[in-house]
Amino acid sequence: MGEEHIISKEGLEKLKEELNNLTNVKRREIADRIQVAKDMGDLSENAEYSEAKDAQAFNDGRIAELKNIIKNAQVVEGGQLGKIGLGSTVTVKFNQKEKIYTIVSFNEVDPAKGKISNESPIGSALLNKEKGTKVVVELPKGQTEFEILKVK
Repeated sequence: MGEEHIISKEGLEKLKEELNNLTNVKRREIADRIQVAKDMGDLSENAEYSEAKDAQAFNDGRIAELKNIIKNAQVVEGGQLGKIGLGSTVTVKFNQKEKIYTIVSFNEVDPAKGKISNESPIGSALLNKEKGTKVVVELPKGQTEFEILKVK
């Protein structure tokens, strides 16, 4: 039995799209590359064939990984009323700066858009907290205090 993967509905849909692409598009492209390489003759010294087979193995590995994640996905949206959970958007204040984060699962992380993992130091420290709470987070630069200003 696989490990349970907590994920948002949006994240699950992205994984399903990636799986569909890898299965129905990428797999065909790689098969075509392998056939072209086979048509070149001697496979023992055929770099194109070797690269295509490596791409096939990587693609098949990712397909297996995605199927496992999707099979064991537990879709979660937001926290309990007023509490921070997966999918929550949180405004925090630290070092005299305000920052907005959205708490997402590991495979939805996009720091440029403020999407941080629920497993990251900041994300895990904020989980299940409420507006007005202060939390201390251990970051690479040392401990930093975050004050929760708003939870959506």
